[in-house]
Amino acid sequence: MSYKIYKDSIGEIKVESDKLWGATTQRSFENFKIGNYKMPTEVIRAMATVKYACAMANYELGDLNKEKFSAIENAVEEIFSGKLDEHFPLVVFQTGSGTQTNMNLNEVIANYANQKAGKTLIHPNDDVNKSQSSNDTFPTALHIACLDVIDRKLIPSMKTLISAFKAFEDANSDVIKIGRTHLQDAVPIKISQEFSGYRNSIEKCLEYIEFTRKGLLEISLGATAVGTGINTKENFKNIVAKYVSKITGKEFKPAENFFHSLTMKDAVVVSHGAIKALAMDLIKIGNDIRFLACGPRCGFSEIEIPANEPGSSIMPGKVNPTQIEALTMVCARVLGNDTTISFCASQGNFELNVYMPIIIHSFVESVNLLSDAMESFVKNCVRGIKVNKEVVNKYLNESLMLVTSLNPYIGYDKASQCAKYAFKENTTLKEAVLHFGYLTESEFDEIVDPKKMV
Repeated sequence: MSYKIYKDSIGEIKVESDKLWGATTQRSFENFKIGNYKMPTEVIRAMATVKYACAMANYELGDLNKEKFSAIENAVEEIFSGKLDEHFPLVVFQTGSGTQTNMNLNEVIANYANQKAGKTLIHPNDDVNKSQSSNDTFPTALHIACLDVIDRKLIPSMKTLISAFKAFEDANSDVIKIGRTHLQDAVPIKISQEFSGYRNSIEKCLEYIEFTRKGLLEISLGATAVGTGINTKENFKNIVAKYVSKITGKEFKPAENFFHSLTMKDAVVVSHGAIKALAMDLIKIGNDIRFLACGPRCGFSEIEIPANEPGSSIMPGKVNPTQIEALTMVCARVLGNDTTISFCASQGNFELNVYMPIIIHSFVESVNLLSDAMESFVKNCVRGIKVNKEVVNKYLNESLMLVTSLNPYIGYDKASQCAKYAFKENTTLKEAVLHFGYLTESEFDEIVDPKKMV
């Protein structure tokens, strides 16, 4: 194995010759052997976006010549393509400002550009990091990465689930079943109405998530070290925001207050809070569906879910709600990530939050897991749900809570008397009403019609 020798303010350090990183990356690689959580690819792409936008701004302002700008641009395009992924080895648990990941980008871009140029053309700090600090590049990349995964993965997956629920509603709009409250029999409801509640919960969460995009569209570039913009030219913040928007296709703008944006992560907390709300709704939906499907002989068994794989290593023929179990485990992880993000957002002192790498890792993980889980849930469960109409009708006809429709005709007390009598004597509600003589058979049949109760 051959090595290159790099020198920095600490001294000399060896880096394998085939690696594009430099001294700062190598020191981080050696000093933080903590876990196997690598900095997410989404963050590397977002940091590359920052470097590209800054190069564009510096070129426009005359602080970067055409040759250097083109060299940086070419290196960034290689990062976007994924061809340089192996050169970003750093783990999440590093400096809390993300400085080492910022320098990882600076070093890889500079070394790649210099290799292509056949000379020392680009300096990682003086050129790639010009007009920047890790303190404003990393929080900017954090916002870019958050919006990327939301728009590219989460929202499409939510819309897929919404469409799947709507298709189930349309296919089963005529099915009336018994509703349940407090885990007890309640009045009738259409199964399409029940599932419309699930669909609308996802639609509402989508609205909440889209609303939180506003805070993430504010970025810190131009703030540099502590928010004062030292080492940047006038109007740099506006020019660089323009180029970030051009590269991403999203309308980014400079943060209203850099002293807030460097140290506070409330925009991320709010956004992930909406994602947590989605996870909580998905747990409720998943639990409802697996209860409705429990059985097949000794449970509710109102619906059937697909049999995707054997459910037991000892009980032949058993089918388990495995997709729902996976979905709800993901939601548990999201809840844990929300706690991590919330705590980390409260930390850091004075002019900088120093928990940003774990904040972005947690956020990206939540979105990727939820997106994948929803796609799997739709493909392997929701689209295959079938209504067991025989069981549904049996429960509906046997329910004593149909008595609720009698309240306006015989009063609450008499209706309650009939329901209790039917339960005690193990008879039907109709027989109980006729026993007390409160209605004739034809009157009962006219009033107690589930179709009129939904």
